[in-house]
Parts: sequence; structure tokens; C-alpha cells
Amino acid sequence: MLKIIATLALGAVFGVQASQAQVADSALIEADSSSVSEHRIRVNGERIRYRAEVGTQPVYDDSGHPTATLFYTYYQRTDVGDDPNRPLLISFNGGPGSASVWMHVAYTGPKVLNIDEEGYPVQPYGVQENPFSVLDVADIVFVNPVNTGFSRVLPSADGTMPSRDEQQAMFFGVNEDISYLAGWVETFVTRKDRWRSPKFLIGESYGTTRVSGLALALQNNEWMYLNGVILVSPTDIGIERNGPVEVANRLPYFAATAWYHNQLDERYQGLGLLEFLEEVEEYAVNEYLPAVAKGAFLGADERARVAAQVAAYSGLSELEVQRNNLDIANSVFWKSLLRDEGFTVGRLDSRYKGIDRRLAGDRPDYWAELTSWLHSFTPAINYYLREELGYQTNVKYNMFGPVHPWNREGNQAGEDLRQAMAQNPYLNVLIQSGYYDGATNYFDAKYTMWQLDPSGRMRDRMSFAGYESGHMMYLRREDLERSNEDLRQFILNSLPAPGEAAKYD
Repeated sequence: MLKIIATLALGAVFGVQASQAQVADSALIEADSSSVSEHRIRVNGERIRYRAEVGTQPVYDDSGHPTATLFYTYYQRTDVGDDPNRPLLISFNGGPGSASVWMHVAYTGPKVLNIDEEGYPVQPYGVQENPFSVLDVADIVFVNPVNTGFSRVLPSADGTMPSRDEQQAMFFGVNEDISYLAGWVETFVTRKDRWRSPKFLIGESYGTTRVSGLALALQNNEWMYLNGVILVSPTDIGIERNGPVEVANRLPYFAATAWYHNQLDERYQGLGLLEFLEEVEEYAVNEYLPAVAKGAFLGADERARVAAQVAAYSGLSELEVQRNNLDIANSVFWKSLLRDEGFTVGRLDSRYKGIDRRLAGDRPDYWAELTSWLHSFTPAINYYLREELGYQTNVKYNMFGPVHPWNREGNQAGEDLRQAMAQNPYLNVLIQSGYYDGATNYFDAKYTMWQLDPSGRMRDRMSFAGYESGHMMYLRREDLERSNEDLRQFILNSLPAPGEAAKYD
């Protein structure tokens, strides 16, 4: 096996002085390695056998030299024989700079965190069986992009580490990321003999930009066609929603969060969440958006009416809405909604409450949900990979890795996905969002779906599913079951019938 010293001292890589911990993280890493173990689990009521392969696989440049090595975990069901129709689900998280840990040990994988029914951490930290995993219907590979998890940049052919600018040009940007990952996926599929398999990409948060772009890159550069793309808590994927659209699209999320925290009048609090949100969505598109678009030329009476209604839906005061010129920033909402009770609400999951140094201000001191999640995810993934799956390394597992500055120029991932769908009649898209996600709110996700194909010719191949939780909607036990089942049915329904050709009638 190729063993290469991956120099991780950030002073060499990013031009800053490295800490002792960062220097200690410079270690021998096997650029091409694997460790395999056999397991059993009961999934969806069925006892199944599966193989877990944990390892690294290089990224190669045009001359065949390894420029980085990516850490992956590959789960393959072993009691179904050699079935060419067995789907392969390729999973990415986001950030950019995030490891694959989140969906790996909390959503689709065979093991999930030890957490309570609502997703809050409990000790002892660790993992338990996931009875809802989609491993019964699809094999899964979780991929860690460069500098996340145990994935690392490797020395150049002359033995020196690439400079910061050289690394960015190779890995750290919207299109750079898509380009090298497409090549890595092709190598993986070839090595694992999965060319005949129906293939699906799933990405969460920034991972939705990644998989949207990969859909076209795999088709056009690797000649690999997909059956489905799943966008979990999607970003804008390059589809603009600035100005009044951005302002109006926040309101349904504000309303959902206020409803959850019982901050509304009984008229709204007494409604079911989905019934309430249907009303707010209609208002946001048909009245709030045009009002914000009028700006300073909105009449005083109409301005007062809009402020009153936005306040009624959001749980904020009319004065707060007026003082912000009808444009409530997310940070103001997170700080203000529960101010009188002494709490802030979370960004990625607004069910979570935080406590700030001062009640005053327009931004929370910290994100209560993220600190809560890191409680349980960090020890769980380190324990699970090393002790249950047997992957031994002295390299630090980067929950969030050094990938910045990230080149965001040329982001047309949404258009890439549209074109991939147009070229491939088999390709379907599922969007999954949590109603209490303030980072990538669910109504923005709906808007992205509406704008993805302006022609409307492919709308029957796109679907949306919402959940009563946040950015990682699968942390709530009820939504873990629902989201996996929605994903399971999407995979099965995206498989063509025997003899069904990929063509437009």
C-alpha cells in the first residue's frame, strides 16, 4: 500500500502559525487502504447481513499521481447475491468543510447516535442500531471530501506539499470540488464493480450544491448516468433568490418556529402546523413579497397592515417589524423571538434554546443546536470507526476541516442538475427539509424546486417532503423513520420497470 506523509501543519498549508495539536496531526496516512468487517442488523422489520468497508482511496491527477486521499465508509448488503439492479447510494455532507459524519451516523447508515427521541444528546455517547436505514434496498458509501474526516491532501510528485493557492485550485471551490469528486466516484464505481447498478446521489446542505453539479459532471465527463438525486436541506444551488424574494421566503420558517414555541395567538396556535403554514405561504407569495418590493413607496396604511400580519405570523411585535422596515433578518428573529423568556433560538434547528450573556442585541452569542450536536456526534464517530469498524489511525477526524477560502465563483449547480435531468429521462429529484431549519429554510427549498426547471416539463420528476424538525431532520426519532421511508420509496420508484427505455414519449 502507498504510504505518504500528509503534512497537516496549517502554517505550511494556509500561511498561519500552526498549533501544537495541528502539528501533532501530521501523521502517516495510507493513501490506499481498506478494513472490512461483517455485521447483522434488523432493518425495516427484516434481518439482513452486510459488509462494512472502511478505507481510503486516492484522487489522481491527469498523470496518475495521487494528489489527495479520501476516507470513505461503504456498506454492502451481502445476503442478496450479485444483483445488477441493486442500487448504490453515494452520500455527501456539506459545509463546505464538513465530514460525512452527520448523515452517516444519524440518518441512512446502519448505526445512529445514542440520543433522545427529539435528538438531544445523552450519555454514554455512542451508537445504536438504525432500524429505519435504507440499507435494505440500497448499498451506501459515505464520502469525505478533502480535509474532512480522515481525508487529506498529499504531497506533490516532488515530495513537497502544494501551496495554499495550489490546493485551492485543485480542491477548494464549487467547480473544483465537483471536478475531482466526479473522478473519485468513477474510480470507486469501477473498483467495486458497480457500473451496472442504479445510482443515486444524496447531499445535505452545501452537499446539495455538490451533488447537483456532480449529476451533470458524472454524465458528461465520466459517462455515468444516475437514477436519482436527493437534496437534504438544500442551499440555493446557484439559483438566485435575493431582495424581496429572500425576505418573503423567510416568513413561513419564522411562522413555523413561533408556532413550535407557542408564541402565536390562539387563532393560529390552534391550527395544525401544516394547515397554518399553507396560509402563511400564500400570504408570503401573494401579499408580503409585493409589499416588500414596493420598498419606500409602500403606502403608510398598507405598510401598517403588512407589519401587523407579519408580526401575527412571526411572533414578533409590530414595532419590531416596523423598525426593521418589514425586512426581518434571521439573526434578529433568533435573538428576539424568546427574548422576554430569556432565551435565543437555534439557527440550524430552531427548536433548540440558548442563553446569552445579554438579553439585548440582534444576534445570538452561539448556536445552541450545533453545540448540542457536537456533544454526541464527535465521540460517537471516533468510537464507531475505531472500535466497531476497526479503522486505526493517528490522524485526527475533522468534523469541520480547513477548506477556506472557498471559491464560490461560477456556481451553476442548479442549472447543471436541470440539464442532467433533461438529458437523462431516468433522473428524478427528491427534496427533504425541516420546517424549523433557519439556515436553509424549507420555503427556500420549495422555491428552488419551483425554479429548477422553468419550462415545467419535468415537474412530475421532482418532489418535496417536509418534517417537523430542523436542518438535520432525521435527529428526531419520528422523522428518522419518515425521512428514511420517503427516501426508500423514492429509490424504489426511481427504478425503471423491466424493459422501460430511457426516452421521452
